[in-house]
Amino acid sequence: MVAALGVSPQPAVAQQNVEAQQHLFRTLFLPAPLAVPDAAPARAALFNATATQAKTTPAPEPEHTGFAALARDTVSDFAAFPRRKSTWVILGIGAGAALLVHPADDYVQEHAPGSKAADNFFKLGKYLGSVYAQAGVAVGLYVAGRFIAPAAKDAPRTNKLSHLGFDLMRGLIVSQAFTQGIKYAVRRDRPTGECCAFPSGHASAAFTTASILERHLGYRGAWPTLVGASYVALSRITDNRHFLSDVVFGSALGIATGWTVVGRHGRENFAFLPVPVRGGVALTFMRVPRTAAEGAH
Repeated sequence: MVAALGVSPQPAVAQQNVEAQQHLFRTLFLPAPLAVPDAAPARAALFNATATQAKTTPAPEPEHTGFAALARDTVSDFAAFPRRKSTWVILGIGAGAALLVHPADDYVQEHAPGSKAADNFFKLGKYLGSVYAQAGVAVGLYVAGRFIAPAAKDAPRTNKLSHLGFDLMRGLIVSQAFTQGIKYAVRRDRPTGECCAFPSGHASAAFTTASILERHLGYRGAWPTLVGASYVALSRITDNRHFLSDVVFGSALGIATGWTVVGRHGRENFAFLPVPVRGGVALTFMRVPRTAAEGAH
């Protein structure tokens, strides 16, 4: 604190100096607002801001979905995959879960296959989760949207169908490249003694598709695909083609790949938000737009 003391023979001038000093003091050192314990917390602004974020529209569809754009964006997906925080979080959780269930691999494999009821129930999983079926759906949507659906003259051949097929093809290319690379690096034998089991290609393909569809359709519209991906993953155990840890890590690899593909155009994320309440703080779990949670991924 600096104090100034002055004596002036002119009272009017002295009074003006005092008033100027007081005004400067009040300007520099504003009093803190008084806290009122019994007042209800001002949450309206907080929730209004959250509501505004939730209504933020996702980024527009890509301008180009041609073969050149497919090649360029797929290369970009490979480059983005290791740079995303979510990749290592999801793969870390998947690896930890695979290590956790690994001691039970032999026990599960002794009891899961061989049941006629289970074999009949999971029979379709072998075909639904195959890369050929997944790629067929992706290419079919892409072709239908780009070459069959009507478009305005001289307008880009990009619409919801071609955009979805475009993303699904990118996801399958990236996920299967990583899956096959890990398979031949690890070279874990299948329960039947063949190579190579870890990770499950069916599980990674199915969960790549499911995670991409979740972005395009929303979690309410895409939950059947998540159930279907789980069905495909479990079918590989009853079919005696994979151990439990194979499908666990394969599922995580598929989700991480799908999120890489869709992560650059407005994917929503989950986040915790502290909300002040009387007597403490409440934590709310909500969905926020990708732009509001850029650092999380």
